[in-house]
Amino acid sequence: MGQIATAPSISISHLDQLWFQVTGTLCNLTCHHCFISCSPKNNTFGLLSLEQVRGYLQESVPLGVKEYYFTGGEPFLNPEMVPILVETLRYGPTTVLTNGTILKDEWLGTLSDAASASDHSLEFRVSLDGFSAAQNDPIRGEGTFDKALQGVIKLINFGFSPIITAVRTWPIDQEDQVVGDFVELLQRIGCHQPRLKIIPILQLGAEVTRSETAVEADPITEEMMDGYDVSQLMCEHSRIVSDRGVHVCPILIEFPGSLLGDSLTTAKTSFPLAHGACLTCYRHGAICSNSCCAAKSDESLI
Repeated sequence: MGQIATAPSISISHLDQLWFQVTGTLCNLTCHHCFISCSPKNNTFGLLSLEQVRGYLQESVPLGVKEYYFTGGEPFLNPEMVPILVETLRYGPTTVLTNGTILKDEWLGTLSDAASASDHSLEFRVSLDGFSAAQNDPIRGEGTFDKALQGVIKLINFGFSPIITAVRTWPIDQEDQVVGDFVELLQRIGCHQPRLKIIPILQLGAEVTRSETAVEADPITEEMMDGYDVSQLMCEHSRIVSDRGVHVCPILIEFPGSLLGDSLTTAKTSFPLAHGACLTCYRHGAICSNSCCAAKSDESLI
């Protein structure tokens, strides 16, 4: 969607969260609802090196960043992912978003030791879009449910309590039943305090093809911002780093104008809420972060 000249702009008030597009658009899966169409053959964005990440981590300290997130693509396709996470734990709470299908015991052993020795937490968010293969695999690919579930079990065995992230691909009136089935599954495999984060579908990337429709969202107006809690928006308190530089938010890295500069300091600029994805955040809150959002979010974190 093109930018709208009259769209209200959001200024970043402080930099709480720093994201890294650590494997660019490279992924071992080709999920039918991926909002940036990641796949084994998508090299639109490249990998970040440990040296590059370290530079941004050092720059983030005087800017007051409080937590760090790693996404892709599939982060563990980056050959330096484990040392990157170990390094980041020196700076603050760290979260990695993964599909869970390629996790290795050796990696998790190293990360478990690093997390135990750190003053900061290490979180894993595992994408699983159904509580059964029948529900998950048509979206994420044949056999992905079993592989992801084995990854979740590995994480539990190494002392982690993964957050399961599911995109809502079911009717809203089935929400209670789906959440209950997810909780039952997670408890059955040894997750005694299940954590489930449900996020809305974004009409971007591969999802447009899957649903055979491109939704033209109504623009956000200045009147809509009257009395609105702007802290619900990612662009008010976070930025994401790719191999091209610093972008406004994880959802919009492919959109023209999302690249704000080469450094975190130069990327502290305002951004117009002129995209359909901006309306999704407006309605549901900062859906990318771990935290549950307030009234305008329909996420569930259990």
